[in-house]
Amino acid sequence: MPFINVYLRRGTTPEYRHDVSRGLHRAMVDVLGIPEDDQFHVFHEVEPDNFRIQPVVFGLPRGERAMFVQFCFNQRPAEQKAALFAAVVENLRHSPGVPAEDLLMTVLETARENWWAAGRTVDPATGYDERMTPPTPTP
Repeated sequence: MPFINVYLRRGTTPEYRHDVSRGLHRAMVDVLGIPEDDQFHVFHEVEPDNFRIQPVVFGLPRGERAMFVQFCFNQRPAEQKAALFAAVVENLRHSPGVPAEDLLMTVLETARENWWAAGRTVDPATGYDERMTPPTPTP
């Protein structure tokens, strides 16, 4: 049951937020193997005066459409998180046209037992929803 918070400046359209959500979710399904119906995204539109970011960060210009994406899910291998970031960048570049420089992403990992939702069935042996395939441990 991954949970995503998206923080961006006020003034985006519902279509824009829909496209962002669709790109984020597609990356989660493709990379993390979550079920198609496992989608929990909250958009936080912030007044421009309350959205502080330098115009150049790490030597790259950041635009007015810069957004912070915070993923919350259970622990995953570093390679899988890197693949998720890459998939999000590609998906959002394609639609709605967000440049990589305007995406700032972070993952907050939590223990599997810290999640609950009615109807969710967790396999006690793996800690994953019964509809998911747990990742293969890396050597």
